[in-house]
Amino acid sequence: MLPPNEKTKPMYALEAEKLVKRFANHLALNEVDLNVPENKIYGLLGPNGAGKTTLIRIINRITAPDSGQVRWKGRPMQNEDIFRIGYLPEERGLYKKMKVGEQAMYLARLKGLSRQDAAIRLAYWFEKFDIESWKNKKLEELSKGMQQKVQFIITILHEPQLLIFDEPFSGFDPVNTQLLKDEILNLKNNGATVLFSTHNMASVEEICDDITLINQSKVVLHGEVKEIRRQHSKGIYTLSTADGDLEEQKGKVYDTLSCESKNNRLYLTVQKKDSITTGQLLRELSSQYDIRSFEEVIPTMNDIFIQTVQQ
Repeated sequence: MLPPNEKTKPMYALEAEKLVKRFANHLALNEVDLNVPENKIYGLLGPNGAGKTTLIRIINRITAPDSGQVRWKGRPMQNEDIFRIGYLPEERGLYKKMKVGEQAMYLARLKGLSRQDAAIRLAYWFEKFDIESWKNKKLEELSKGMQQKVQFIITILHEPQLLIFDEPFSGFDPVNTQLLKDEILNLKNNGATVLFSTHNMASVEEICDDITLINQSKVVLHGEVKEIRRQHSKGIYTLSTADGDLEEQKGKVYDTLSCESKNNRLYLTVQKKDSITTGQLLRELSSQYDIRSFEEVIPTMNDIFIQTVQQ
């Protein structure tokens, strides 16, 4: 029987330990750690120049760290593990003069698929993404959104265990952005692990389970998205009352941040005082108002990103 701490220890698909990378006089990564759980969507966040791209290039073995180690499912990562990764870079890299179907087949074969398997999978995805009629066109004849659909298909075609998406929604309209979000969630549900780098914090809240935030080459924040948002809450609540003619009341356990009468309702934003519980706050408010709605204001990942980076 395993000890209790080993029973609950999570399995990581990818781990980076104390990665350091320097380019001339620029320190790109400064002892960066990363622990990506299996079968999760993991957000890799940070402002421009923070070190995210360097970290992704090290994971893909495009470049090597000066020190530190990357592990794949508990063991040091090896060259052959690249076949278990699908990488969609921010700077798309398809051949614009080459026909869509031909280069999709070529790149699928490079990832180890047989011609027959590649043809079956390409037919499925081209039909699903409604680009079947474009397979004999040169890539430069496609719109930017169509080109990105092709690159997405090529990235996932060999059914990698780890998918790395760097700004996958860049240039997409809302309809196609939602299409890709749905597919990323489907890939996770089918067993893939996703490392997701983006500046779109709304997408982070929508699909990411965990995040790591890098700033100035260091990890400054990491953990579960829901827990991070809860930890950054400031005890602010909104409520509405049944009667908009009521006057603002003085609170012993809270401060009123705003008060507005509209459509026969009174709308308030309050902040509970330190050491006061939510239950104590609600009891006092209930003694003063006929409450119709009551909700905590949880900070967005965008707010947390800006606050953490500025600090």
